Amino acid sequence: MSAPPPGLPAAEADAQALSPFTTWPDGPAGTALSQFQVAGMHCAACSGLIESALLKLPGVSGASVNAASARLALRWLPSQLALADVLAALQAIGYRATPDVAAPARELRRQERRQALWRLFVAGFLMMQVMMLATPAYVARAGELTPDLDRLLRWGCWVLALPVMVFAAGPFFSGAWRQLRAGRLGMDVPVALGIAVTFIASTGALFDPGGLLGHEVYFDSLTMFVALLLLARWFELGARHRAAEALEAVAGALPTACERLLDDGTSERVAPEALRVGDRLRVAAGEAFAADGCVLAGQGWVNEALLTGESAPVAKAVGDPVVAGSLSVDGSFVVAVQRVGADTTAQGIVRLMQQAQSQRPLTGGVLDRVAAGFTAAVLLLALGAGIAWWWIDPSRAVAVAVAVLIVTCPCALTLAAPAAWLTASGALARRGLLLADLSALDRLCEVDTVVFDKTGTLSEERLTLRRWWARGADADALLAVARSLASRSRHPHALALAADGSGADGWVDVREVAGRGVQARDATGKLWRLGAPAWVSESPDPAARLAFGCGDCVLWLDLAEAPRADAADAVAALRAQGRRVRLLSGDQPAAVARLAAQLDIVHWRGGATPETKLAALREWQGDGERVLMVGDGINDAPVLAAADVRIAMGQGAMLARSAADALLVSNRLMAVPQALALARRTRRVLRQNLAWAAIYNLACVPLALAGWLPPLAAGIGMASSSLFVVLNAQRLARG
Repeated sequence: MSAPPPGLPAAEADAQALSPFTTWPDGPAGTALSQFQVAGMHCAACSGLIESALLKLPGVSGASVNAASARLALRWLPSQLALADVLAALQAIGYRATPDVAAPARELRRQERRQALWRLFVAGFLMMQVMMLATPAYVARAGELTPDLDRLLRWGCWVLALPVMVFAAGPFFSGAWRQLRAGRLGMDVPVALGIAVTFIASTGALFDPGGLLGHEVYFDSLTMFVALLLLARWFELGARHRAAEALEAVAGALPTACERLLDDGTSERVAPEALRVGDRLRVAAGEAFAADGCVLAGQGWVNEALLTGESAPVAKAVGDPVVAGSLSVDGSFVVAVQRVGADTTAQGIVRLMQQAQSQRPLTGGVLDRVAAGFTAAVLLLALGAGIAWWWIDPSRAVAVAVAVLIVTCPCALTLAAPAAWLTASGALARRGLLLADLSALDRLCEVDTVVFDKTGTLSEERLTLRRWWARGADADALLAVARSLASRSRHPHALALAADGSGADGWVDVREVAGRGVQARDATGKLWRLGAPAWVSESPDPAARLAFGCGDCVLWLDLAEAPRADAADAVAALRAQGRRVRLLSGDQPAAVARLAAQLDIVHWRGGATPETKLAALREWQGDGERVLMVGDGINDAPVLAAADVRIAMGQGAMLARSAADALLVSNRLMAVPQALALARRTRRVLRQNLAWAAIYNLACVPLALAGWLPPLAAGIGMASSSLFVVLNAQRLARG
């Protein structure tokens, strides 16, 4: 680490240098919890390799890697271990990491994306060229393709396959090497083995057609296999990067500058990072609050939907708290700063979500474990076949061993999950549900509880007039007048009331009172008010959310959120599937109870903060429930990140979307039970694909061992197996 600045203690200097991506639970001299982005991960086995390597370092007490988000949470003592040593340890095992700060993380992602795109381009482009050169050998009749031309085409295929082997297939070989060095057999090992054996056998057949390896070549199958695998990894990489970019965009959503008031009465523009507790800020209408604080002067409406999920702006006056990230709608405020930087509510929510995302899932890579045993068995079979045939017929020993390796190349095993997941994701996309993490389809099968947020999820974002009443007056007549005045205001409450109202003729001296409502005089000069009940009447009705009146003539109005058109059908469909439905919201308990009653939801909880939402989720998971969370606001991001599966509304907050496995861009809630049903079908198809791969191997391996299956037939069988897997997965497209 660099030397601390003059006059600054070493521990405090370290804390200052690490602060953008580190928290200090025990103070600057204690244990640090740092967040990193990792590049070079390809499967769940990578998580274990990274964690094992870091736990060997002095001062490291914990390391957790989430393979889906490629995020590392490191618990360590900077006083015993330098940051450079942490990064060097990761570099030594083949991974690159950078502190999870926006600029270097963006550059790391850019490099990773650029390299992955180049590999995919090289493999895809050269695959088409190899296919073109290999086609004559498949379609020509006997005698049409002369031996010298056939040999020339094969040499062309070999030359074109070289860049695929050296450059495009590099991640498979490097991943396999890392896994072997660590004593593990992940999916990269059989893939790399199959690619290498196929290339070596084809090369041997090309250089010496009459030799031990025979005369058949498989460069077309080889390049196609590499291109398909790289394409699947490209989609996975894109989903991971989009999530990271969305998180950064929201984490940096605070204003770049704010107005700080000085003691001499002047003001200055400063960055939010320069603020200190006790500073005074002036926030004009339309500006965002740069820190948490308390209103010293001014009043008006503040939009806190991004943080609280509340559907309507909140009135703020002297003494009321305000939070960073909320927006002043129509008032000017002077605010005393109480919390800045990482201590603000918004940054606390971001930190909660980062920690939840960094936790490693309990379910590991099933296919990696299958591949480990599969690879060991294949190697033993091939070795045993080669030794046995060396004693029976040495001229066929190598060909038989190669045939065993080719026929058992895990193409079908490797494509089984991606083929089913990609096809199912396309079917869901047509319903408006976009998957950001394809593996969520497998986790959806285990879901037994569906938890919904309220505002913007089960309910529409707009408010509707639920009921109205008046004492000693014609309520309907007053409502028509109230709607006329409401059309002169742009406040959400007024807009909801004026939606079906008449014009605003006859009103004079119309004035919007910040934080209270709108007032105007009629043709006779009477002053009418529309707004907060306590502002309109000295004796407000506690059941009313809005009031309109003049003197003792008062109309009480109750505005409520309307449930989405298909919310009741979606809840009923989930119950029909045998799943528990819960409603968890930060809105007022009375409003939550009303919506729960409308949708017949028995389990509900209102007034929940981000922390209590996360605690409730942990409690349900502790009871054995597998939870699908559906939400839309930033306050849903931590609980979304910690849920077993998470779906964010497509129009919801960007931070919530960054933590989600899927985005419901159509806002049609029926897509949720449909996704759960399709996930079950996808699992059945996946199991069928895996069963086919097993049956194929059980049928073909004995033939290869007996020497009855030449390498050419083995290659055809390998391609046929992969084709069956893909075609079987296409049945999901109809779902």
